[in-house]
Amino acid sequence: MLLLDIQCSGEQGFQLALQCALPAEGVTAIYGPSGSGKSTLLDCIAGLRNAAPGSEIRFGAATWQNREKCLPPWQRNIGYVFQDARLFPHLTVAGNLDYAANRASGPAPLARDALEQWLGLTPLLEQLPDTLSAGQRQRVAIGRALLGAPDLLLLDEPLANLDHAASRECLQLLQDLASRLELPVLYVSHDIEEVGALADHILLLENGRVTAQGPFLELASRLDNRLSHEEQAAAILIGEITAHDEAYGLSEIHIAGQSLLVNHLDQPIGSRRRVRIPARDVSVCASKPTDSSILNILPVTVSEIEQCTDARLLLRLALGDQYLLARITRKSAETLKLNAGDDIFAQIKSAALLSEASL
Repeated sequence: MLLLDIQCSGEQGFQLALQCALPAEGVTAIYGPSGSGKSTLLDCIAGLRNAAPGSEIRFGAATWQNREKCLPPWQRNIGYVFQDARLFPHLTVAGNLDYAANRASGPAPLARDALEQWLGLTPLLEQLPDTLSAGQRQRVAIGRALLGAPDLLLLDEPLANLDHAASRECLQLLQDLASRLELPVLYVSHDIEEVGALADHILLLENGRVTAQGPFLELASRLDNRLSHEEQAAAILIGEITAHDEAYGLSEIHIAGQSLLVNHLDQPIGSRRRVRIPARDVSVCASKPTDSSILNILPVTVSEIEQCTDARLLLRLALGDQYLLARITRKSAETLKLNAGDDIFAQIKSAALLSEASL
């Protein structure tokens, strides 16, 4: 467990003030708008920024800061990957990796050769950082952080400065990292799609304060926090691949006793996947249509209804023990005479496969 009781003053009167306990396993996303204190929090945990006297940071049995002491960064055994990689410009890729490996407190989570191969660094070892692309530099930064054999890995918007292709590539690497290594990760982002692909837990920050925290899949579909009210709001569901339809290029995912069709997946039957379904891509109807082009029409129960603007409502729809979100007009809700507890049908226009489910 990572226990935090932090007070920290920032620029222009900003104050970070929080008390929370974060799990020492899986990926915990720290999510919020720009200026909410996400990077400040990571810097305090890493010891790069001084939290106020009396602040307390404990990781497992180790106390990194309390009233009596404040350990410097090099005594906290943390790996840190920044937005801009921050490689040593005068060292080659191999030299940057050597720097971390030579100072490691124990064995790295992967053997060095395997790590270099996994990150695609083997052909780059003799190059200097300024000859690399932004995506390559971030892969080196990830490798350097892991070779330091950290107890905790901090990632501060590592995809923010990458183009789309490089961002997708690095996101896949991070998904692999999360599933392959038993290493707790704190992941700062303001991109909810990144968070949806990676996070097991989430901490929501706003103006330096915690507004919500808990298991990500649960919070993503609850109506009492900012996630469900953002324009990009989406539910994250867990399903199992049960069939492939080669003739139509589709795969079938079983979710809570229902089948969801998605574009063909190059994954074996039985694989468990996260599925992201945006609220804007879900409509509802009172009876199941028989002549629709929409393939995914699932029976659901209205769990909650909340008005988000004068014209729009947000629905939380139960699909077994999981939940969808739907954003519809108030007029549509009145036409359908919707109430909590009603059994209706959800029409899903699109669903994005995010990652293998880490369950």
